[in-house]
Amino acid sequence: MTKRIKIINGRLLTPTRIIPGEVCLADGKICEVGGDRVDFPGAEVIDARGHYVSPGFIDLHVHGAGGADFMDGTAAAWLTVVETHAQHGTTTLFPTTVAATAEETRHTCAVYREAAAANTRGATMAGLHLEGPYFAMNQRGAQDPNHIRNPHPDEYLPLLEEASGLIARWSAAPELEGSKAFAGALTARGILPAMGHTDALFDEALEAFDWGFTHVTHFYSCTSTITRRNARRYAGVVEAAYLTPGMTVELIADGVHLPAPLLQLVYQIKGPEHIALVTDAMRAAGMPEGPSIIGSLTHGRPVIVEDGVAKLPDRSVFAGSVATTDRLVRTGISVGKFPLLQTVQMATATPARIMGIDRHKGSLARGKDADIVIFDESVNMQTVIINGNIILNKL
Repeated sequence: MTKRIKIINGRLLTPTRIIPGEVCLADGKICEVGGDRVDFPGAEVIDARGHYVSPGFIDLHVHGAGGADFMDGTAAAWLTVVETHAQHGTTTLFPTTVAATAEETRHTCAVYREAAAANTRGATMAGLHLEGPYFAMNQRGAQDPNHIRNPHPDEYLPLLEEASGLIARWSAAPELEGSKAFAGALTARGILPAMGHTDALFDEALEAFDWGFTHVTHFYSCTSTITRRNARRYAGVVEAAYLTPGMTVELIADGVHLPAPLLQLVYQIKGPEHIALVTDAMRAAGMPEGPSIIGSLTHGRPVIVEDGVAKLPDRSVFAGSVATTDRLVRTGISVGKFPLLQTVQMATATPARIMGIDRHKGSLARGKDADIVIFDESVNMQTVIINGNIILNKL
C-alpha cells in the first residue's frame, strides 16, 4: 500500500483549464482533484508553492538515457534508463528497440519482464515499441543497414507469440512487401502498427491507414514527403498525415530535429489531440556531450553528441536525440509557441489515448494512476510521483 499524499497550493493542469487547488492520492490512485480544500487525514502534505501540478509525462519512443540503452540487454541497463527519465518527469514510457538481428530482438523482449519486476524507482514500462527492422533502406537514417529487411511471417509470428502481451507498438515501412499481412498480425493482437522510416507514397499511406497504421513515427524524420517520379510530383506520408483526420503523429520536439516553423505547422494542422511529443532519446540523454553509441554496447553504431543532439560521425544524419521529456515541454512552449496546457496535453493525454492507456493515465482525474509531476515556470522538476510513490521531491 502506498502512502496517502495531499498536494496543496498548486496550479492544476486539468484537461480543460488551469486552476488553483489540491490533489489527493491514496493507494496509488488519484482520489480527489479540485479547487476546494479537502479534509484528508493522515496524508503527507506536499506544498506545491504555486508551481504547476501536472499528470506525469508519457514517452512513446525512447531508447536510452544515463549511459544505458534498452538494447544493452541487461536489467541493470533498463533500470538506469527508466530511473534517469523519471528524474525529468517521465512517469510512463515505452522501451524502444532498433533494427537488429532476430536473436537480439528476442533477447531484448525477454529482459523486459526481469526489468519490469525490479523497477521501483523508474518510469513505468507500459509495453515494448519495436522500431524496425522492417524499414525502407532509403529512409534508414542512423539504423544499421545490415539489419534492414522486409517483414516475413517466419520471423515475426514466433516473436509475437514469444513476447505475447509485451509488445505495444511496432514501427515499420508499410510499402514493403508483406506489410498488409504483418499489420493484420499486429492488430489481431492489439498491437499498434506505426509508419516509420518509410518511403510510402500518399496512396500507399492511406491504404496502410486502413490496415491499422494509424500513427506516424517521429514525423518528418525519415518520413516520405513530396517527391518526383518520371517528372510527376507525388505526395507522401507527411501529406497523408495532414489530410487524414484520424492519423496521429509524434514529434521529436528537442528544438533540433524540427525547426520552429515545422513545429508550428504541425500544431496548426493536426492540433494537440493528434500530436504526441517524444524524446527518441538514446543512451547519451542526461550525459555530457562527446562520443557515444546508438543501439547496444556490443552491436551498436558510434555517434557523436554535439549541439544538443546525436549524429553519425560524418554528421550526415541525426542519430536519435538526447532530450528528456521536460526539455520537450520547455521547447514546445519556447520554440513552438504552444500554449502550456496544450503542450502538456501532447506529453500526457494524447500519448495515453494513442496507446490505449487513457483510462488509467494521462490526466488529473479521480480514479487514474497517481502519476504526478510538479514543475516551475521553466519546467524544472520539483516533484515526481509514480504510482503514488515519491521519486523526487525538492519542495
